[in-house]
Amino acid sequence: MPDPKEFARMHRVETRCRSCGGSELTEVLDLGETPLADRLVCAEHLNQPEPRFPLRVSFCSDCSLVQIVDTVDAHVLFDQEYPYFSSFSPALLAHSKANAQALIKARGLGPQSLVIELASNDGYLLKNYLESGIAVLGIDPAKGPAEAAIAIGVPTLMTFFTLELAGKLAAEGKRADVVHANNVLAHVPDLNGFVEGIREVLKDDGVAVIEAPYLKPLIDHLEFDTIYHEHLCYFSVTALDALFRRNGLFLNEIQHLSIHGGSLRLFVERLERVGASVTDQLAIERAEGLDRIEYFRSFSDAVAGLHGRLRTLLHSLKADGARVAAYGAAAKGATLINYVDLDSQVIDFVVDRNVHKQGRYMPGQKIPILPPEALTEHKPDYVLVLAWNFIDEIANQQRAYLDGGGRFIVPAPEPRIYAP
Repeated sequence: MPDPKEFARMHRVETRCRSCGGSELTEVLDLGETPLADRLVCAEHLNQPEPRFPLRVSFCSDCSLVQIVDTVDAHVLFDQEYPYFSSFSPALLAHSKANAQALIKARGLGPQSLVIELASNDGYLLKNYLESGIAVLGIDPAKGPAEAAIAIGVPTLMTFFTLELAGKLAAEGKRADVVHANNVLAHVPDLNGFVEGIREVLKDDGVAVIEAPYLKPLIDHLEFDTIYHEHLCYFSVTALDALFRRNGLFLNEIQHLSIHGGSLRLFVERLERVGASVTDQLAIERAEGLDRIEYFRSFSDAVAGLHGRLRTLLHSLKADGARVAAYGAAAKGATLINYVDLDSQVIDFVVDRNVHKQGRYMPGQKIPILPPEALTEHKPDYVLVLAWNFIDEIANQQRAYLDGGGRFIVPAPEPRIYAP
């Protein structure tokens, strides 16, 4: 693990908006100094200090974008050990397959078409197009997931998507009928360059289909654990519409999704033909105040209250002699356990289906990560579900644990015992 001082040189504080460049940034939440949420700890590094960085969220009064102001270099965040593999979630696989099949039908895609995915991970989405005889190209900088995609036949460029790369692809005639960008727009430090790059690689009649967590449920449901250094931005439709227009694209349709605690699927094109789904949502946001700082004033106090109630519940259970484990070694889980300060005295172990995470330890708190079978083997009384956005899927997978008397705790928006 590199020296923490080396990491410190890879951190900068933004004083201007990542989207519009405005200087009117107002802080709405401070989660303190936290470790990098996806940097799981190997056994040989357990005694080494982990680098920690401030994690502060601000609102831009000029374009309504909610964003963190602390930027950690992308090569540190998404290095060769990046552990996220999309294919380990059956729910996400089903979600992605349905998306691809709908687009194939709606856009009339065939052998003459090209689909490009930005942050294509392990090929979980693009393989659905390949099965229908449609040419694809994945772009992802993370070595492990990219190599897994290539191994299943998904052509993948192992690099970051940039405006420069987009221009090169367009010059080579690789312009896409569909560009997918799922849960990546929030990760990019150069928002405008990324969006302009999408415009470059889109055919004139092509569509970019982008999925991103929606700001409104994040605030309303206290989903503070979705905030971490990899997620630089948290989008409202108001902020998205301004971002796309600034770069010659138009947000023409949106769909609301339940995945990841509440997300948006955005249909973005070169041609302006804005539908009611967009205009109606813009009107709702104006009416509810998502374009004004007042909407966010109470968020910090509400998160602090949840912090206290969750700590009280877990410490009370431990005081009564209960054994507590956790499910989901995801980034959101790292944010939660570090902000709420849940160490190995509270949580015995974490389980995760991703074999690339098993045998490692959670950032900051150094809690061991085991296979899911550990739940039925060790039989903890309670399991704190860190990956609560997949609670129903997890409950189905862990039916034997629940039937044996085990109980799940869902942490947000209010700590509760889960009743399937």
